[in-house]
Amino acid sequence: MANTETSLKEAASIDGAIGAALVDYTSGMALGTIGGGKELDLNVAAAANTDVVRAKVRAMEMLGLNDEIEDILITLGRHYHLIRLLKARSANGLFLYLALDKDRANLAMARHQLKKIENELEV
Repeated sequence: MANTETSLKEAASIDGAIGAALVDYTSGMALGTIGGGKELDLNVAAAANTDVVRAKVRAMEMLGLNDEIEDILITLGRHYHLIRLLKARSANGLFLYLALDKDRANLAMARHQLKKIENELEV
């Protein structure tokens, strides 16, 4: 099992990664970040993407969808923003956030690697 720091380092090593964060979507706080910088403020992204997760959860409830969110993908002109909700009981209310450069990233591989990181993460 990997801790937060190790998991974020693994996420940052994904091809095309700009930055990654582990976020508590009940508070909107980043529990850990790596990368980002001038191009991307990960603390702001953590708070903003918390709203995205909450809105999707609310929409699913309103629609009566009895299912789980695996991940949420936001595609921008130059980036992919991937939000992976953690399913472990100890990780309830947490998500991994990964920002990728579209020109350098393989989205399918990034999703696969983020799922692997989720499975190994112990919070």
